[in-house]
Amino acid sequence: MSEPCTVIIGAQQHLDSLKQRADSSGEVLTFTDEDALAALAAITARRPQVITLERLFAATSRGAALINRIKDDPMLASSEIRVVSHDGSYSRVSPRRAVQNTGGSKTAEPLQTIPEVEADASLPPAKPAPQLDYRGTRRAPRFRMIEGTEAQLDGGLAKVIDLSVFGAQVLSQQALKPQQRIRIVLADDLGIVRLNASVAWASFEIPKGVTRYRAGVEFKDPEAKAVEAFCMRHKAQN
Repeated sequence: MSEPCTVIIGAQQHLDSLKQRADSSGEVLTFTDEDALAALAAITARRPQVITLERLFAATSRGAALINRIKDDPMLASSEIRVVSHDGSYSRVSPRRAVQNTGGSKTAEPLQTIPEVEADASLPPAKPAPQLDYRGTRRAPRFRMIEGTEAQLDGGLAKVIDLSVFGAQVLSQQALKPQQRIRIVLADDLGIVRLNASVAWASFEIPKGVTRYRAGVEFKDPEAKAVEAFCMRHKAQN
């Protein structure tokens, strides 16, 4: 299970101020308002206790679409959404749907929420209660790789856990942190795929005394056919 965390999203110049005001006992992950997809990937993967959006970003169609997307995901029902100003002059908790028991069956009773807006086309669409891709973003099928599948990550080796044409989950001995830009090479006897990527989320692990980083990475303008071909060659059989 992931460690408790808080996710903060806002303009780059306001992130330090928002982080200082964060009431969190765990890790604090920050994302700029230009990195909504990376923020969404981290949110679906880590299921944070609190998701804080800077007020100006929350008021945009992109911010409102992200809020609606989070609210529509039953896996994030325990995450609290806060809309705040960077100077502390405004703070609001956005209510979620409350589950009520009516004669043995549970129904969702809508509470007052931030007005719904048409979803931003750059955010992946919400689906009615499907199973999430493992730490993924739902934009494409993600396949688990066979044991021993590796990639070069900034010149070092990393184990590839799962892969899609948009991103991957990796295990690396190198330190990784959200929003870090990296270069990845997928290579085997049939071809080489070079990718620019960014770290969407990362967590530090110490299994059996060995330190490592587990991370979700998002590819930037990938050569989809080449990545898909590598994926098909190395995916684990069900």
